[in-house]
Amino acid sequence: MKEAKTMDVRRLTVTAMLSALAYACVALSNLIFPIKIAGFLSLEPKDCILAIGAFIYGPVTGFMMSLIVSLVEFLTISTTGWIGLVMNVLASSLFVCPAALIYKHRRTVKGALLGLLAGTAAMTAGMILWNYLITPLYMGVSREVVVGMLLPVILPFNVLKAALNTALTMLLYQSVVTILRKAHMLPQPQNVENRRKLSIGIAIAAFLCTVTLLLVALVWSGIL
Repeated sequence: MKEAKTMDVRRLTVTAMLSALAYACVALSNLIFPIKIAGFLSLEPKDCILAIGAFIYGPVTGFMMSLIVSLVEFLTISTTGWIGLVMNVLASSLFVCPAALIYKHRRTVKGALLGLLAGTAAMTAGMILWNYLITPLYMGVSREVVVGMLLPVILPFNVLKAALNTALTMLLYQSVVTILRKAHMLPQPQNVENRRKLSIGIAIAAFLCTVTLLLVALVWSGIL
């Protein structure tokens, strides 16, 4: 019983730490890169932190973290009101929950990458739908105006944002888990050799994701 309570306290602590870090990513991004695409779309790396938490504890925790971080953002630094709150929860949840669900059942490099790609697809498709439904209310324009933004603006933005968070998740996940294990916040791995192979695989996948992200960014900016 005591051990179970200790694990619950550690889980709550790690979740709170990662949620605070995700919020810090949003706040710092707004200070360093205050530019918003189309006036309301901001590119920040918070979803990679949420995805790491979801990879560790599962999709339900990923959703709760998405909700908490979006709510704190809404109460403090957001300028988009309740509509921004809803859209932030939807976008983050669509990315992290499918990724965590797949990784929960396939705890390999391939499972992590497939999960993040599934999250990218879910977020990209889902946010096209939700922008179509909700953005006219936020911008005060007709739905036809928003339809004209879907392919040239909203679609590539969400692909780029998801690619950024995919690359960062693959790059940072093993390091974050290692730090938490050294701090005795997570249990130690039972199979060291498999974990070493996993670390190498994640490093390779992170490199490939980063290269892909740079190519997407260059194409979208018109350089390529």
